[in-house]
Amino acid sequence: MTRDPEYPQLFKDGDIMLGGIFAFHSSWEDRQHTYTRKPVPLPCISLNFRGFQYAQAMLFAIEEINNSTGILPGISLGYKIYDVCGSIARGVRVALALANDNAEVFAPFEASCTRTAHMQAIMGESSSSPSMAIATVIGPFYIPLISHFATCACLSDKTKYPSFLRTIPSDYYQSRALAQLVKNFGWTWVGAIRTNDDYGNNGMTTFMETAQQLGICLEYSVSVFRTDTPDKIQKIIDIIKTSTSKVIVAFLSHLDMDMVLHKLAYHNMTGYQWVGSESWISDSQTAAMDRHHILDGAIGLSIPKAHVSGMREFMLDVKPLNSSSIKLECTGNEDVTEVQNTFTDMSLMPIFYNIYKGVYAVAHALHNILSCNKTCDNRILQHIKSIWFKTKERDEVYFNENGDPPAKYEIINWQPTENGIVDFVTVGLYDASLPANKQLKLQNKSLVWAQNSQQVPLSVCSEKCPLGTRKVLQKGKPVCCYDCLRCAEGEISNITDSITCVRCHPEFWSNERRDACIKKVEEFLSYEEIMGALLTAASLFGTFMTAVVALIFFTYRQTPVVRANNSELSFLLLFSLTLCFLCSLTFIGRPSEWSCMLRHTAFGITFVLCISCVLGKTIVVLMAFRATLPGSDVMKWFGPAQQKLSVLGFTLIQVIICILWLTISPPFPFKNFKIFKNKIILECALGSAVGFWAVLGYIGLLAMLCFILAFLARKLPDNFNEAKFITFSMLIFCAVWITFIPAYVSSPGKFSVAVEIFAILASSFGLLICIFIPKCYIILLKPERNTKKNMMGKGGPKSL
Repeated sequence: MTRDPEYPQLFKDGDIMLGGIFAFHSSWEDRQHTYTRKPVPLPCISLNFRGFQYAQAMLFAIEEINNSTGILPGISLGYKIYDVCGSIARGVRVALALANDNAEVFAPFEASCTRTAHMQAIMGESSSSPSMAIATVIGPFYIPLISHFATCACLSDKTKYPSFLRTIPSDYYQSRALAQLVKNFGWTWVGAIRTNDDYGNNGMTTFMETAQQLGICLEYSVSVFRTDTPDKIQKIIDIIKTSTSKVIVAFLSHLDMDMVLHKLAYHNMTGYQWVGSESWISDSQTAAMDRHHILDGAIGLSIPKAHVSGMREFMLDVKPLNSSSIKLECTGNEDVTEVQNTFTDMSLMPIFYNIYKGVYAVAHALHNILSCNKTCDNRILQHIKSIWFKTKERDEVYFNENGDPPAKYEIINWQPTENGIVDFVTVGLYDASLPANKQLKLQNKSLVWAQNSQQVPLSVCSEKCPLGTRKVLQKGKPVCCYDCLRCAEGEISNITDSITCVRCHPEFWSNERRDACIKKVEEFLSYEEIMGALLTAASLFGTFMTAVVALIFFTYRQTPVVRANNSELSFLLLFSLTLCFLCSLTFIGRPSEWSCMLRHTAFGITFVLCISCVLGKTIVVLMAFRATLPGSDVMKWFGPAQQKLSVLGFTLIQVIICILWLTISPPFPFKNFKIFKNKIILECALGSAVGFWAVLGYIGLLAMLCFILAFLARKLPDNFNEAKFITFSMLIFCAVWITFIPAYVSSPGKFSVAVEIFAILASSFGLLICIFIPKCYIILLKPERNTKKNMMGKGGPKSL
């Protein structure tokens, strides 16, 4: 059984033939074949005026070229245009008919495939899936198939579709642009609905990949097709109803969008922000169907507006055929421009312009072939791929290596007007040829959103995490669903939706809001604060008291009390006590390299000098008692020179210890971050702990030796025995420094310095008061006791 040949709906002979494949009908009657007789041709139903408009655009371009003297002069273009009724199978049959010039069906298959095809190029189809099928079967013939509306990114694969080209950008760019558009408005939680064909599935796949990179999450992604059962459509409606996202990205063909719109209107599902693909976003027919204002405020991508002079007049310059019937009478003189329907709607002029550019691309390629010499490649496909020209509207036309044109879109916003008609307002542009950060550009125009709102709708799974917090993902949910956890102490986040908190530099600390690092307070014992001022005052008071005592002793230096107690050692002790009081001042103020070295060494040396003088006085007391015994000449071994040498020797040992300490590992200024979290303790690190404890230990050793000797001499039979005062002073001294050690170790920050200063002052006051105040009391208040007779115990009351 043989098939009937395919006949074109529109035909014109010419020197060079072009084919056209459009859908003058959107559907067909599905008949069951009995296989007992020859099948009748496919019965087409549902008139589709868009298909006629596409065909008219092709005819306009051909007529303009035929009337032109600048391109293909003396050569006429003919055409064969077929109606495929939206059927992929019919589209393949028509394509084969065009490729083989409608050869007789009984001819051998090999002969049909090897004969020269008269058809130079084919314009169409409008959808991606039919274009894929057609491009697959005509690819081996290298006949160019130039589509004006098939946008699936899969068609850019030249290994599968070597002869396919298009004048509309690939969905690869549109999908990425839609994702960037969604991200631009801060929508991170969206739903998605797509046509269940190559156009919708491939476009949505690219959108989802880009959305994931941009941090956008899809709450749901559903597919729909106009032939789906009511139950499946209801499930999709239920998914949308129960969702929390308020933005829906619709990658739908206009036919499927019309069906979905009808269902949404039935369920009164308003309030959603729609983001649309170019297939329906600028379709006036879809807008006219939206009587319930479901799509008000929709935003999406559209092919840039175009104007081709003369095309509108040509397309509307048609006359109905003469016909008569019971219901309709046509005279053939009716004016189509007075009819308001899809055919007279010119809102799809950008798509018509794509067909126009495709026809001109073929014409320019043919012109180049005919103009070159015999060595020129006469394959039209190669010439079309490398073509570059400008239309009469001054627009550039060329194809990249994948057969795609440059990707440029307008961003369209549906803005309802007072008379109920939707105004498609251009609010921005997208140009894929620009750098990534400049591709999307919104114009300074007011946008209308869902339900005629002026505020950008919010569609997020979780509110943005404010400054000072970080995102913590919710278990089992997408990355867009999270909780906001406050940053820990010492950490900050200074951007919204931060995924981590940044730890502050050790010298900084987080503020209360945890959104900025502030300089830590540097703490040290300063002169300005109360404690520092009190300790300074105590130090100066002790220095003043020592100076007063020294003045008294100098004034009464010839009196027995002063002379009986070794005046030279007394003045040296007073001098060392003055240094002890003053050295405490080196512990106050900001630590520096010199102050850190000075404070410990000065303290160690002055106190050894002080204790050495006390020790010398104690030894003098003991020696003096031994000298009163009959036959004793011990004092000649510990005279004034030996006393001075002993003080010098004891002090020199401490000096050597300090020099070794400063040489090997000296104290240095140190910023302590560990004691307090929000403070920096400025202190002097010991450098060598051994050196520090060696200095203290040597002082303690001399103090203990002095205490023992003084204790042994406390009851010697002198009327004024200085040993008991030395014993009491050493007892205070040792008690102070024994309690100092645990207090020093346990005191934090500047308080450890205060403890050390207190120990220095307390021990210094103890020595000053215990040793010198009783003598000053006698000198000033009891002068009658300041006699040699009384000092020797020969009369008068007993001394203290």
